[in-house]
Amino acid sequence: MRVVVALGGNALLRRGEPMTAAAQRENVRRAAEALAPVASAHDIVITHGNGPQVGLLALQSAAYTPVEPYPLDVLGAQTEGMIGYLVEQELGNLMPVGQAFATLLTQVEVDTNDPAFTHPSKPIGPIYAEAEARRLAKARGWTMAADGDHYRRVVPSPRPRRIFEVRVIEFLLDHGVIVICAGGGGIPTACRQDGSLVGVEAVIDKDRASALLAHELNADALLMLTDVNAVYTDWERPNARAIRCAPPHALRAYTFAPGSMGPKIEAAIDFTEQSGNAAAIGALEEAGAILAGTAGTMIGTAVDELAWYDSSVHATS
Repeated sequence: MRVVVALGGNALLRRGEPMTAAAQRENVRRAAEALAPVASAHDIVITHGNGPQVGLLALQSAAYTPVEPYPLDVLGAQTEGMIGYLVEQELGNLMPVGQAFATLLTQVEVDTNDPAFTHPSKPIGPIYAEAEARRLAKARGWTMAADGDHYRRVVPSPRPRRIFEVRVIEFLLDHGVIVICAGGGGIPTACRQDGSLVGVEAVIDKDRASALLAHELNADALLMLTDVNAVYTDWERPNARAIRCAPPHALRAYTFAPGSMGPKIEAAIDFTEQSGNAAAIGALEEAGAILAGTAGTMIGTAVDELAWYDSSVHATS
């Protein structure tokens, strides 16, 4: 089976942890332990978030004042290489000797007329207290948005339209290579009128890009792994319930957090309706069980009705 596995940014760097290389490597090692059984049984493509990492690079770039800060497309390319290296090494340490890996810098086409450029919504970087968020917004021209009791920088998140390297990815998969690509949603790239390409100052949502990639690769499943064990209605409320499985149309009746679960639901709906195959969402540690349908939330056109976990089940991280 061909599976696109999307690793959430919070699965690679947990909330409250320092953004050190050691902390990120330790989280990637845990992710590799969860993914190794899946990679042994299936042909997999791994995508990943990069919000904390690209935000840190943006801060470091802004701190060096002799030159203009690097644009987000360049910082995104840097994080693709950095995180891909860690995933290759840690997963490779758990796989049979000789297993081939490739981390591929992935350009993803966006439309410069996308409304997202006038309504930034994608959170990147660390969380801030309100006073610090206001100071940074004024000093650097950033847009800040509430994130629970804190604030984070938000940037444009245009919809992905095309993955330029998809033929290369398919070639590698056909030759038994585990591919890490479309990191952070891929490098946002636009076509000029003459057909040439140029990077764009934005961050593409990783789950939307993963759904597009899964569709273009004719994947059998899209597996989105995060730091919660399922999709919940009435999240963080006393009457929260975990969805065991659902058809896409049923999920349209609910509202999910726009900066976290919402894009995952949209991506799952897009993939399942276009391909007829299943998407699944759940905790990283349960990757194999989610793919087997015994954990997490399964979304597919073949599911006839909502089925719920017992109401005593609560979210875990």
